[in-house]
Parts: sequence; C-alpha cells; structure tokens
Amino acid sequence: MPKYKIVHYINQFFAQVGGEEMAHIEPEKRAGKVGPGMAIEKEFGSDAEIVATIVCGDSYFNENVDKAKATILAMVKSENPDIFIAGPAFNAGRYGTACGAVCKMIEEELNIPVITGMYEENPGVDIYRKDLYIVSTKDNAAGMKDAVPSLCKLAKKLLSKETILDPKTEGYIMRGVRRPHFADKIGAERAVDMLISKLKGEAYTTEYAMPVFDRVAPGKAIKDMTKAKIALVTSGGIVPKGNPDRIEASSASKCGEYKIDDMGETAHGGYDPTYANEEPNRVLPVDVLKDLEKEGKIGSIYPYYYSTTGNGTSVKNSKKFAAEFAQKLVADGVDAIILTST
Repeated sequence: MPKYKIVHYINQFFAQVGGEEMAHIEPEKRAGKVGPGMAIEKEFGSDAEIVATIVCGDSYFNENVDKAKATILAMVKSENPDIFIAGPAFNAGRYGTACGAVCKMIEEELNIPVITGMYEENPGVDIYRKDLYIVSTKDNAAGMKDAVPSLCKLAKKLLSKETILDPKTEGYIMRGVRRPHFADKIGAERAVDMLISKLKGEAYTTEYAMPVFDRVAPGKAIKDMTKAKIALVTSGGIVPKGNPDRIEASSASKCGEYKIDDMGETAHGGYDPTYANEEPNRVLPVDVLKDLEKEGKIGSIYPYYYSTTGNGTSVKNSKKFAAEFAQKLVADGVDAIILTST
C-alpha cells in the first residue's frame, strides 16, 4: 500500500472537460488520478497515490470564490489526504490564482503540506509566493515533463519533513523568507570576494537580491487634444476576420498591424469571445474615437491599430512589440495612444 494519499486540483482544461466554453463548471470530485495526475502519481511510484482529483472551471472559481472554496474544502477534507497538490498552472492567470487560493486555504484549514507550480509571471505568484511553495515552471503546458519531477521532488521533502533548502536548489520561486545561516567566512570577507569577482567580470551571486522595479517616466501632457493624433493599441486580440497573422490565443509571439476599419474578431483565449466577436468595438473603441473626431474633440485617428493577445504573453515579448510599433508611431507624429485590454 502507498504511504501517502494525495488530493490533486486541476481546471476544466486539464480535466479534458473543455476549454473556455466550459470554464463555468462547478467543483466536482473524481476518484483517482486525472490528466496531469497520471504523471504526478507515476513520479511518486509506490510511495503515494492520488485518491481524488478536484476539477473546477477557472471562471466559476474566480467568480464564486467563497462558495467554490467552501465546496472544495469539504471535498478535500472527506479524503483526509497527506498532501494537496494543485496544477501546475504554468502561465494561466485565473488557474494560477485559483491554485494559490485553494492551496492557502487547505494549508490553513487542514494543516497539511500543499504545493503548486506556476510560471514566474503568473499573477498567482505575486499573490501567493509568500504563503506557498510554488515550483517554477515554463510558461505553457509543453513544460509539463520538466514541471512534474520538480514539483514531486519538493512534495516528497514536504511529506517527509526534510529541511527545504534555498529556491535555486529546490526549484521553487523565491518567497522572500530569510533564515539564519552559518557560513564559512564572515560577511566582510564574502563581500570582498563578491566585489573582486564583479571587478574581474566573473560570475557571483548576491546573498540578498533586491527587487527590480520597472519605472516608466510619464509622458508629457497633451496641450491641445483638438489637434492630437491618437492611435489605438490592444492586448485584447482584435484582428481581421480569419486572424491572417495567426496571432496565438495565448503566449503570443507576434503583434499585428491592421487598418482601423478592418476589425473582425478576437484571437484572444482565456475569456468568452462571444461579445468581442459580435462587436469588436467593445474591445477596441474605434467607433467612439470616430465620434470624438467628428465632434472636434480630437484632431485625428491614426489609420492603423496594433494588436496582440495578453493571455499568458510574456513581459519580454510585450516590451519587444511595443518597442517596434512605438518607433513607427512616433515617426508618424502620433501624440497619444489609447491602450485597451479584454
């Protein structure tokens, strides 16, 4: 018999219930392993088994947090597990926040180990990194084969109450927790060693990494809006019919340039696209901007808009897109940009 019992939490996608069209499903408990749970149980071998899998739609959880948490807590409690595992959620924002919220609740209410996995840019990381062990993953499910061994390795240490080492060694995202440590050298010697390495251009690791803040200087105020040329940019995925540039629904690798009168649908995943497809102006308000132009409240509208999908798209790619189209907008005399999302 396995030594440990696991309860696993996944969303509707990984349970193979469906995509965004099924994100409304309420929590349900299934016996045994489902989806990625197969790989997790295999990684544990004979040491543990997944006794139940909790499935919940991302939209349902985030729109009914208290009700969903109460239902899930009762389901988990009935199984009396030794550990609770959620995800991994990779860079899926609502899934990540759900995994974090459920893990925190289970840890506080049942006093058992919990663990999840996310990409470093998942919003769930910022919310729950101080409360939980969140194993670092790639940004999409293609990283499952790397995520599962890391997640299970740390889960085993939590179960056996072994000492959890630093984030780099164990593979979890930094929590901001500081613990006493006895070093071979005093602080002054270590500081000098780091300084010498830095001066030589050699690799070194700081003992206390400082946060990096993205500071953006605000643009100058527009003196006369009636003469201003305004451009539209969106991360809401609005594209011409058929999505000619094949912009990805998630983790976009490209940004498209289109005429403002050529809006047909949204390429964005992660939310119900029905109303955006029915009327793209709901996401990218070209109609309102044209009214303002007719009324003389703005000078003119830039004839093209730039569009990508914000669902899981990395900060690195987002900065690259902006750097490319911003240069063109500046060269064409654009005075301001209205940026819309979903």
